[in-house]
Amino acid sequence: MPPIPGSGLAKGLAVTLRTMTRKTVTAQYPDVQPELPPRSRGVIALFEENCTVCMLCARECPDWCIYIDSHKETVPAAAPGGRERSRNVLDRFAIDFSLCMYCGICIEVCPFDALFWSPEFEYAETDILELTHERDKLREWMWTVPEPPALDPAAEEPKEIAAARKTAEKLEAQRAQEAQEAQQAGQPEQAGQAGQDQRPATETEGEA
Repeated sequence: MPPIPGSGLAKGLAVTLRTMTRKTVTAQYPDVQPELPPRSRGVIALFEENCTVCMLCARECPDWCIYIDSHKETVPAAAPGGRERSRNVLDRFAIDFSLCMYCGICIEVCPFDALFWSPEFEYAETDILELTHERDKLREWMWTVPEPPALDPAAEEPKEIAAARKTAEKLEAQRAQEAQEAQQAGQPEQAGQAGQDQRPATETEGEA
């Protein structure tokens, strides 16, 4: 059956009429900030205290956009007669976001939880060279990282928490047992001392 002339125009006008009666959903950015989901991939934030300069993030980055510089420092022995140790000290940690493709590999491979996704996205620059952000800026973005979602009440307890809890319970039981043994060992001594204190009094009464 051939199409009725003007049917396409009628359908288009019907869509327009339906849309005109709906409430607008346009957010007036930047006056109104968007509500981003918790796992938004905005920028990569750095928690400098956890970084050990292992270089895993820089080596695994497909775009080679992470730049890390460090130096070694000697740590004195913790106890007399101990051996000095050396540790890496972070001098520079920078990410070139003009090269970054936001794959998240650096965050996944970090063994010490030093990198996190931040929902911050307002970091546009007029010069592409200024898109290389140093560790101070990455540290500022760390405070915009949202808290991790709560665990499902029916989920299995994480292995790390379970191991820590079992260790704490074991130490608590060991301390309670030691305290009980010390208390039991102290009772006979107190009884013996009481008997020794009573003997001179009895002998003195006999002499009297």
